[in-house]
Amino acid sequence: MRHRKAYRKFGLPSDQREALLKGLTRSMILHDRIVTTETRAKEVRPIVEKLVTMARKGGVDAPVAARLHTRRMVRRYIDSNVDEFIRVQIDGKGGKKIARNPHYSVPRLFEVIAPRYMDRNGGYTRITKIGFRRGDAAPLVLLEFVEGVEPVTAAPEPVVAEKKPGLFGKRK
Repeated sequence: MRHRKAYRKFGLPSDQREALLKGLTRSMILHDRIVTTETRAKEVRPIVEKLVTMARKGGVDAPVAARLHTRRMVRRYIDSNVDEFIRVQIDGKGGKKIARNPHYSVPRLFEVIAPRYMDRNGGYTRITKIGFRRGDAAPLVLLEFVEGVEPVTAAPEPVVAEKKPGLFGKRK
């Protein structure tokens, strides 16, 4: 029985499990969709939904103090080890400039994703089953944001080639 068990453990220690969920959440925000196993998607979905709701409430219309606090709350969860700015080499002579890190997901959440859902009260993501993983037959799903992304259809059935006789006239 699973009484009073709030989340899945994935057979990982708590720090590794937390890192896994942070990485999946960050990928979801950066790419609008991820392909992962069903249990991982079911665990990431509420996290992403709460972050989008938080970003909606701390959006452009909110007071400055509320916007800052909301960004800090979001950063506390998803971007613990990713810097907002990085040094980028601009020429081969060692010249460097500071640029925004493309893997920093907080601005994308607040500037791109949250405005998409200003008139929606929840249900920002969708889970679509897409088949089974080849190695271990784990059920794979597509976790994606609902609006603004075209739906992905399932892969077409593979065409099976006609079997030809083998080396000594036997069928393979």
